[in-house]
Amino acid sequence: MTGPQALSLKLDDQLCFALYSASNALKKVYRPALTHLGLTYPQYLVMMVLWERDSQRVSEIGERLFLDSATLTPLLKRMETMALVSRVRAVEDERQVIVSLTDKGKALRDDAGVAPMEAFQATGCTPEELIALRDQLKSLRADLMSHAGE
Repeated sequence: MTGPQALSLKLDDQLCFALYSASNALKKVYRPALTHLGLTYPQYLVMMVLWERDSQRVSEIGERLFLDSATLTPLLKRMETMALVSRVRAVEDERQVIVSLTDKGKALRDDAGVAPMEAFQATGCTPEELIALRDQLKSLRADLMSHAGE
């Protein structure tokens, strides 16, 4: 059977649950390395954005991570308390907040490569398989966001 009548309400048949549970499993693999770094998974994502390009507006970080400022601001405040980032108001527009890495935040990058390597090894996939899967997921995300009007 194909089409809408073939859609099941069984949990294990749901794409959303497959993505959700795979994401949770991946975070569990990352957890030991991130604990060693003193980071949560969302904090790690922020750090990766800033390691790619330092000194970004909160809105830019949010766009990159698909997070709104109400979610991101408490996370950034905590990271500032940890001395990983600094937050300053932009001179040209005080409504904008610029987030920059501290020396401690920059230094953390040297140890961060362990996390993705452990995750890669845990998948049992070849690099080519992971690249193909990642690209399919990016395409799926774009299609879903387009459908949602974003």
